[in-house]
Amino acid sequence: MKLMMRVFTGMHGKLFKLFGGKSLGGGSEDGSVLLLTHTGAKSGKVRNTPLQFVRDGEDVVLMASAAGSDQHPGWYHNLVANPDAQILINGEPRQVTAQVPGADRQTPLLAKFAATDDRFAKYQDKTERTIPVVALKPR
Repeated sequence: MKLMMRVFTGMHGKLFKLFGGKSLGGGSEDGSVLLLTHTGAKSGKVRNTPLQFVRDGEDVVLMASAAGSDQHPGWYHNLVANPDAQILINGEPRQVTAQVPGADRQTPLLAKFAATDDRFAKYQDKTERTIPVVALKPR
């Protein structure tokens, strides 16, 4: 399952970049897909990951669900180690800095994700870890 997710995510990321973020769900509404360009925590390599997002004011918010896996996704570890990143939404690149919001904002943001796709509501039930959200703040 993990290998299949990695292969699918890699292909999706390449297609997303090829089409300039204007297809494959690259809209600007909550639940749409963006392309996150981030730096590997250990490797230092540039990585591209397509992810669904929601908005919270000026912030773009990601959910580190990994589909309910027992481990945080690699992109989450990368953003914790290297918070400066770039996102591509609707073909528009934006420089951002990642920040994990305080506990008071986690629950409302998770509810926002659940409203866009009911799978997000089920992910927390599949794992014992607390699924974090990440706010991408404009630079």
